[in-house]
Amino acid sequence: MKTQAFRTLIVATAAVAALSVAACSKKAEEANTAAAEANAAAVAADSAQDAAAAAGNAAADAAGNAAAPAAH
Repeated sequence: MKTQAFRTLIVATAAVAALSVAACSKKAEEANTAAAEANAAAVAADSAQDAAAAAGNAAADAAGNAAAPAAH
């Protein structure tokens, strides 16, 4: 009888450990997904900032080119 109780205890402990590992790994995956999404958003923001700077430079060049003929 002691052997059966010991086996039951071992199986129950293994089940609890497996659930704990599964629960922790799922949270880690969600955190990794959130971090990846945040990185993607940061890259998109950098790209948008670069595009805005390029557009601003192009507008400044266009304004400078338009003003140059009037000065001559």
